[in-house]
Amino acid sequence: MADEFTILIVDDVPENIQVISAVLRDNYRVVAATRGEKALQITQSDHPPDLILLDIIMPEMDGFEVIEALKGNPKTANIPVIFVSALNDEFDEAAGLNSGAVDYVTKPISPALLLARVKNHLALYNQQRELQRLVDERTRQINETRIEVIRHLGRAAEFKDNETGLHVIRMSLYAKLLGETITGSDTWVETLYQATPMHDIGKIGIPDSILLKPEELNDSEWTLMKKHTLFGAKIIGDHDSELLKMARSIAEFHHENWDGSGYPHGTAGTDIPLAARIVKVADVFDVLTTERPYKEAWSFDEAAITIEELAGLHLDPGIVQCFTERRADILDIYQRYAETSTPFRTSFSERGNILN
Repeated sequence: MADEFTILIVDDVPENIQVISAVLRDNYRVVAATRGEKALQITQSDHPPDLILLDIIMPEMDGFEVIEALKGNPKTANIPVIFVSALNDEFDEAAGLNSGAVDYVTKPISPALLLARVKNHLALYNQQRELQRLVDERTRQINETRIEVIRHLGRAAEFKDNETGLHVIRMSLYAKLLGETITGSDTWVETLYQATPMHDIGKIGIPDSILLKPEELNDSEWTLMKKHTLFGAKIIGDHDSELLKMARSIAEFHHENWDGSGYPHGTAGTDIPLAARIVKVADVFDVLTTERPYKEAWSFDEAAITIEELAGLHLDPGIVQCFTERRADILDIYQRYAETSTPFRTSFSERGNILN
């Protein structure tokens, strides 16, 4: 008995439902609806049907309208639909199959034929679901591996002045949080989350004597230091991958300022890519709140106040507003992924030396 499968019968005539149920109920769990709207409600439950037997001629919402709604919803688009209809010419059958149905059975039904069609399409659907599960699992594994590789690349760039690697984790989470607040695109936000760790990959090209220098950089050293943005863009290169496109954009533009005073190009406002503007806020905040060779760590509150003061200057005011709205969530990330060393409190007068 294949009672693990659920069949939804949709027909406005109760007698037709009784006839079809009698054929199927010894082998499958059967549910029914006499209206298209009710059928659609059933498919939205926690346990949607595995196959739908759908009449065409029904009041209010006919079978073609029902299948159009099913195919237009990602949750129900793949559920196989078999039309069971009294319309029996070739035109009707072609119209039914063209609308997305997997099969077309005419009334009065042949019990043996209906059982065979249902069995075959359920087997195929089950195979497709298992294949999709395997693909999803493999995709998840590949994505996890890719994220780990990206994080390790980010850590390679940060290793000299942030050996724990927590900087790239915190930044990625800050950026993801801000991205979710700004845009509703899950795909774009996930790409941002994965691309953020590569923001400073260009530091690989900067000598240790500059990266680790505890004193203020001289003009020539600062000129070279600013080139890490261009080095990063060159290291990532040109690719068709949306992930690498965004990673390059972030690496090149995340030190640009909203008011045009940043580097390497002096780009301003919305001409700076959105991903880079988001990462800029995440980066500045994390640099302020962590100890570096050239600075001590600021308190969370001091850093948050500075972020708000930089709105419209170094930072996109809209993103800063999102930062303020999500301050409690930012604090949670800050605390969960805190460095093991004890933060030091730095006076406000020292701000100007560490924001670039």
